[in-house]
Amino acid sequence: MRWLFGVLLILLVILQYRLWIAEGSIAEQQRLQVQVEQFIQVNEALQARNAVLEREVLELQSGSAGIEQRAREQLNLVREGETYFQVEDGEASATLSAPEKVKQ
Repeated sequence: MRWLFGVLLILLVILQYRLWIAEGSIAEQQRLQVQVEQFIQVNEALQARNAVLEREVLELQSGSAGIEQRAREQLNLVREGETYFQVEDGEASATLSAPEKVKQ
């Protein structure tokens, strides 16, 4: 009877080791689940970025309106007859607006 108790105790230790520590354990499953959730978030962000890029490509292929818009935004181009106004941020314009600092 004593040897049966010893065998059952050893079997219990082996099964507990496999449950908590070995490959396929509960801890490993939780770690993999967290990793899958992180990959899902990265994929969602990349899909959103791809959708934006796809829209830009379609706009550029559809005609000159998309090309003109990009030229205006990125290269600061203006049409003939238009007036270009450049607005500076508040801090820089406040220092220039003081009467004693403006040279005429």
